[in-house]
Amino acid sequence: MTLALTAEEQAIAAGRDGEGAAMAMRIVAESGRLLGAQRLIPIASAHIDGALYHGDSGTLFAEKLVAGGAHVGVRATLNVGALDLTGCALVRLKEPQRGMARRMMEAYRALGCEQSWTCAPYQAGHRPAKGTDVAWGESNAVVFCNSVLGARTNRYGDFLDIACAIAARAPDYGLHRQENRRARLVFDVSGLPAAFLAAETAWPILGSLYGREVGDAIGVVTGIPPHPGEDALKAFGAAAASSGAVGLFHIAGVTPEAPDLDSALGGAAPETTIRVTPEMAEAARARLSTAEKPDTIHAVAIGSPHLSLAEFEILERLVAGRRLSVPLYACTGRHVLPGLERDGRRKALEACGVLVVADTCVVVTPIMPDRINGVLMTNSGKFAHYAPGNTGYSVLYGSLADCVESAVAGKPVFARLG
Repeated sequence: MTLALTAEEQAIAAGRDGEGAAMAMRIVAESGRLLGAQRLIPIASAHIDGALYHGDSGTLFAEKLVAGGAHVGVRATLNVGALDLTGCALVRLKEPQRGMARRMMEAYRALGCEQSWTCAPYQAGHRPAKGTDVAWGESNAVVFCNSVLGARTNRYGDFLDIACAIAARAPDYGLHRQENRRARLVFDVSGLPAAFLAAETAWPILGSLYGREVGDAIGVVTGIPPHPGEDALKAFGAAAASSGAVGLFHIAGVTPEAPDLDSALGGAAPETTIRVTPEMAEAARARLSTAEKPDTIHAVAIGSPHLSLAEFEILERLVAGRRLSVPLYACTGRHVLPGLERDGRRKALEACGVLVVADTCVVVTPIMPDRINGVLMTNSGKFAHYAPGNTGYSVLYGSLADCVESAVAGKPVFARLG
């Protein structure tokens, strides 16, 4: 099978609309050929992960697109960058990397992308309708888009994401196709205690376990009580997409393509059923911590994916005006700042020792101080997965309440199990 381009697509690839558009179309078309797609399909939007500086080549690639006159053909929001352009946080990135990171962010602005700079675009108003084909990057955004919104995207990597946005097309393969979206396995959590399932900590723990168990398979979770809320699903999907290559999950009775178990399975019998035991959940919890019984912590980081305003409200109640002994980095999108700054709320948190970080996060760019044998506490399954390798800190996992109490005390405090 070979990929066939329409006359319009061939004309763009040949340079009719400029070299930037031609380069983008050729990238999308060649990717489609490599993936075995027979055609390209129109997309309604994109979310771009490729604007995070990892080296000069990414900046030069984006600037080549700009120089070629390229412009996005669909709505395109931007994932986190390497700098906090809002001025909330002090990023320690040095020159010349800092200048190249700024040039990269500017190039994506020039391409017509929205300056959203958040890994949670779905909480910043970018919510494509169920069944809509899109091209999203950033693993947590991809899994949320597919699973919670019911839109259709594959896990688009850096630079293919912006190429799709410019071409306004994506290869027709993978999760764009209905036959690839039905669940093949059941992930049954009905054997877990109700108190655990009701706790905030359950979602990163179960997401981490789910990703580890299923890899890139499509599964359906059963045994979940009524809808847990978007922040819980956000935490589950982020952890699952970090520990495994999860692009889509279903939760029976909760997510839009799984009104019931039979619908999620497409009327077929599951190929596998994973029955989660309390012992499996406890082992997953233990794997989220890499610090071995520390007697002190040096920082707390929350907000991966970025904190919602509702999560900040919980943080405010937990801090309750107390002074923190160690810094608590609260990562969020700029779309949250207006609500947070109303009535002096941000200033009150900062006076207690909370450090608000926008546009980026502490795991993808140097914000936290370098520290040998540093211990970072978090309630994020994604932070727990990536922080040791990206920051050099070992990780201690706990609930948000645990994180706040530990930040106040300067040492691990576990307020409650769950």
